Amino acid sequence: MSDPTFVIAVAALVGLMVVVVALLRGWHGWLALKERELERERRHEAPEIEGGAAVGAARIEIADLKERIRKLEAIASGVDL
Repeated sequence: MSDPTFVIAVAALVGLMVVVVALLRGWHGWLALKERELERERRHEAPEIEGGAAVGAARIEIADLKERIRKLEAIASGVDL
């Protein structure tokens, strides 16, 4: 039982187990952090419109579309701009 090789082997296995447990806890903590970041982004992010534009860009795009519609309506009614 007190063979030095056996003691070294047991100590190495215990040390390996400690390292593995620490790494697994760190991995689970990192995954939990990333999940929280994704949840925060989903809650705070406004819905996107086509093309992946965010809220500010969406307003500009909508204003641009309204301007185009106004011009097309003017052309259709025969009014020069």
